[in-house]
Amino acid sequence: MNRSEYEVMMRGAGQLDYEIYLNTARLLACQKTPEDLCNPDELQFMIVHQVEELWMKLMATTLLDIHDEMLAGNTFKALTLFRRVHICQEMMTTQLSLLETMSPKDYQEIRLLLGNGSGQESPGFRVLLKMPKDLWATFEAVYLESGNRTLEQVYDSEYRHDDTYMIAEALAEFDEQFQKFRNAHMQLIYRSIGVAANSLKGRPVEILNEGLRQKFFPALWTVRAEMTDRWGGSYGQKRAKLEPKADA
Repeated sequence: MNRSEYEVMMRGAGQLDYEIYLNTARLLACQKTPEDLCNPDELQFMIVHQVEELWMKLMATTLLDIHDEMLAGNTFKALTLFRRVHICQEMMTTQLSLLETMSPKDYQEIRLLLGNGSGQESPGFRVLLKMPKDLWATFEAVYLESGNRTLEQVYDSEYRHDDTYMIAEALAEFDEQFQKFRNAHMQLIYRSIGVAANSLKGRPVEILNEGLRQKFFPALWTVRAEMTDRWGGSYGQKRAKLEPKADA
């Protein structure tokens, strides 16, 4: 197999309509050339992280659209867009498993080239950390305050499984999926450099675990705990054991 011939074919000529529309010439030039790679796994490392940035760009842009749709009261459209975001989140988490095919030694060679770089510097990650505050403010104004409702009413005493409930659950799903991605990323870090090592910023990797405890929408998780305690109060802290049913 002629390796160089196939590598030229992979780059394409950039002249066909498909190549022109997707700007494949520039897209496929965003990675190092084969001769500049420190090892074969570096190409995978770069592509996975570049694709992550593209998914986060799509997610952030879609969240801006969701914000506008919520302001306009277009719940069904907002929910459709939320589904798009959730799928992107699932794909981001799933594709991290590609990096598990990289040995710790191969990663150490790549890591030497990262300077002090960190995923915390990702433009997509940083914007996604900031956007939930605005989304929550809009949810409260449009779906709670305008109807003079509380989360307790939405989830329990006046539960109707209505548009407010569905938007709240879409926000909770975003929150949950984000934490799943963070957890998967943390496990990948453990697998690549270990638990007790320092990050490229010189801080213990364990410090990154603080992010795993962050909730974008704490009220959505608190209302569940309050419901559980309230409902549980009706039968006490310790319940009687269930008795087996007699055979018919």
